[in-house]
Amino acid sequence: MLNSGDLAPDFIIKMKDNKSTKISTLNHDLLVLFFYPKSDTPGCTLEAQEFSIAQKSFEELDTYIIGISKDTPDTQKKFQKKHDLTVLLNSDSDNNICETYGVWKEKNMYGRKFFGIVRTTFLINRERKIINVWNKVKPKGHVEEVLSFVKEFHT
Repeated sequence: MLNSGDLAPDFIIKMKDNKSTKISTLNHDLLVLFFYPKSDTPGCTLEAQEFSIAQKSFEELDTYIIGISKDTPDTQKKFQKKHDLTVLLNSDSDNNICETYGVWKEKNMYGRKFFGIVRTTFLINRERKIINVWNKVKPKGHVEEVLSFVKEFHT
């Protein structure tokens, strides 16, 4: 798992215009990178909706938001459209990004063990240094916590 102070691994994302770019080339002071387990589930929907609602506030602080799950690009698009999500969602269907960021872990639910994404958010600066990490995120209120941190960071 990556920690505050570590260099965030660079990777390629698909922008809304379908062009590919590396996160290192994004022209923003900060990047919020949130990993979520599965599109269109209650917690993931709440988190993505709240990031979308707060997107303008983040943009005013020169902060870009990207959500990542292992869902296919088509599933991501359907999820985005169904819930009118405005934040950029990217697919990591080959699991490279999740593995690199250390969010693909063994989970235990009702005594059954399986691997999946542990809901995690990273705040990354322009130099790709990780400023903060929120582990095992609970969706309700999380976006406000991240936004408050970003506001404090900018003062």
